[in-house]
Amino acid sequence: MKTINIEIGMPNPQEAMTTLNNRIYAERASGARLVKIIHGYGSTGKGGTIRKVCRQKLLEYRRRGMIKDICDGEDLTPFSEEGRRFAEKCPEIRRDSDWGMGNPGVTVVMFK
Repeated sequence: MKTINIEIGMPNPQEAMTTLNNRIYAERASGARLVKIIHGYGSTGKGGTIRKVCRQKLLEYRRRGMIKDICDGEDLTPFSEEGRRFAEKCPEIRRDSDWGMGNPGVTVVMFK
């Protein structure tokens, strides 16, 4: 699974979304099936701005048909319905280091 790290360099939300947009288009064009996005959780303890805008953007991409599905990191476990559904469609996700960790600082997307 490819990884897109949009928190490198501590960007502001706009810079992070530009990186996300460019990399999503590139990974989709390359034929990637799954991509893990590292957006971080934020330092407030409530989830950071980059995490929030990233997940909103991913929902927009799904509505537009650019991505097939989204699994938030906290659901990327065999104990959540979302995680099991993702693992059924893409068994290789079980080999990822965040599988089963409940990491809210990542989100995984599945392309069509």
